[in-house]
Amino acid sequence: MRRRVSATAGIAVGTALVTVMAGGAAAQPGPDGAAPTEPAPLDWGACADLDPRGDETLECATLTVPMDHDGARSPRAGRPQEEPVVRLALSRVPARGERQGVLVVNPGGPGSPGRAWASITALGLPDDLRDSYDVVGFDPRGTGASTPSVTCDPTYFDPVRPDTVPGDELDETELLDRAGGYAKACGEANGELLEHMRTVDNAHDLEAVRAALGTERIDYLGYSYGSYLGATYATLYPDRVRRLVLDSIVNPDLPWYESNHRQSLALDAAARNFFDWVARNDATYRLGTTGEEVAERYYGLRESLAAEPLEGVLGPTELEGTFIIVAYNSAYWPRLAKALADHVVGTDSAALLAAHERYGESAQDDPGYAVYLATECTDAPWPRSWPIWRADARAVHAQAPFQGWGNTWYNAPCMTWPVEGGEWFQVDGSRVEGALLVQATDDGPTPLAGAHAMRRRFPEGRLVVEEGGVSHGVSFNGNDCVDDVVTAYLREGVLPAAGGGGGGADLTCAALPQPDPAGERGDTDPFGVERRPA
Repeated sequence: MRRRVSATAGIAVGTALVTVMAGGAAAQPGPDGAAPTEPAPLDWGACADLDPRGDETLECATLTVPMDHDGARSPRAGRPQEEPVVRLALSRVPARGERQGVLVVNPGGPGSPGRAWASITALGLPDDLRDSYDVVGFDPRGTGASTPSVTCDPTYFDPVRPDTVPGDELDETELLDRAGGYAKACGEANGELLEHMRTVDNAHDLEAVRAALGTERIDYLGYSYGSYLGATYATLYPDRVRRLVLDSIVNPDLPWYESNHRQSLALDAAARNFFDWVARNDATYRLGTTGEEVAERYYGLRESLAAEPLEGVLGPTELEGTFIIVAYNSAYWPRLAKALADHVVGTDSAALLAAHERYGESAQDDPGYAVYLATECTDAPWPRSWPIWRADARAVHAQAPFQGWGNTWYNAPCMTWPVEGGEWFQVDGSRVEGALLVQATDDGPTPLAGAHAMRRRFPEGRLVVEEGGVSHGVSFNGNDCVDDVVTAYLREGVLPAAGGGGGGADLTCAALPQPDPAGERGDTDPFGVERRPA
């Protein structure tokens, strides 16, 4: 999924015999030398590189885990004594009162650091949950402050990039060379870590986090890709999950290649929602009275930027990378609509350039993009033949021009990725006591069908659908109907009755009103761009 969602045969599940080192101290072998004892407690202290969002107490720690969990569980003759390790960076907002549980949060990606989400989530909880929960975030392997970090080529996003919509075979060759070059750079820069970046590896890391926290079971809140990570963890370690909230859900039935094509269609539909909203507010933006007219203005701008990039930094591909956020959260609609109107209808390009600087891709996106690819390219098989990719891309673009080709090239390094994709992990929630699934009907990055597919994988779970919702990431974003259900589940384990909602949902909540152009808040994001689940 482009970020910005019983185990399958061949994947070792077994017991969590994970070599864990906390605070830099190694866990000691068990009596037979086969399994480590419980790790030492984490050494929580002040965060050197992470600030609290409010007046909350924020602490940080480091947890060292094997780079290869399977190797740690299955000793083999001739192994070197020093195995490669990964050091996970963790954060915690401690309960303000008597702790009743531990809530581990993940914002998605893959490729998004998660430590900041301890503060973000804690500040959004009702007072009684904030009093009784330790909220824990962590930077998944390869991301943020975790080491080793994954990076490939920081110049890859330098403007102006080639147009993602190729006009001929020469254009295709240039784009293929770029994608192949990025994949090659990733292989040269990251070594053995690329062989251990699958979602299953991250799920084993999550179990190591649980063990180091010293709690028998964790509560988990995962958005977008974090939903797939949480579902994978619950499949591998069903007895370690107390309460499980999956929000904006990745489709467990579709490996990444197929899933990204479905995502392109959903992103296009989400963009049309934005265009329709702009048209309904034509008195403000003067871009057209129908969504089709507004879309024509956007695609007309795209063509003009292909002919002459704005200020030498904003071409058609940069425009795509800036405007994709309209498919993530309607809170960004007023600012992006104003930027479009100022440039197309007016004579001022400052807002458009500022939007690109704030939301567009740059060298800072290289680490996240590298981890995204390192995970998705190895989570499942990908076609290695360009004619297959070309035929699929053309078919999707014909239906979904907003990101059809763009999403193809975003994932194209997987075609020549230096590590082969493994078997797609089969989520199985049949041994999980319960789960709460949350989804907006018009979510662009993770289409609604994925939530229904995940609901079928969790027979004791319940699905809450925000009818008419257009934003990605629903829980604790201001919808009282949704938030009350999530809160009741986290507080008491109470789930809605099965089958009580429309369209196959267990509960249906009305969506929040779409934004009012007059409510635009200057240069302040609704909750900070990083609040958007990836």
